[in-house]
Amino acid sequence: MNTHSKRKVAFALSMGVITTGIISLALIALNRGVSDGFGFAWLRAWAVSYAIVIPAILLISPRLQARIDRLIV
Repeated sequence: MNTHSKRKVAFALSMGVITTGIISLALIALNRGVSDGFGFAWLRAWAVSYAIVIPAILLISPRLQARIDRLIV
């Protein structure tokens, strides 16, 4: 794996942590409110969403980037 590919993977992993953390926090707070068990529910939702989004990013990102590159010249 070359340096460019490693950077893309590192970016995807980092962005996944940040975005899934923010979104899961907001949705758990909106749907459950901040009450007993909030922290556990949030961490659980965060872990599940991260496990889903990282493969999605790594699989979808190259194809999406190629399409965008073709559209925007």
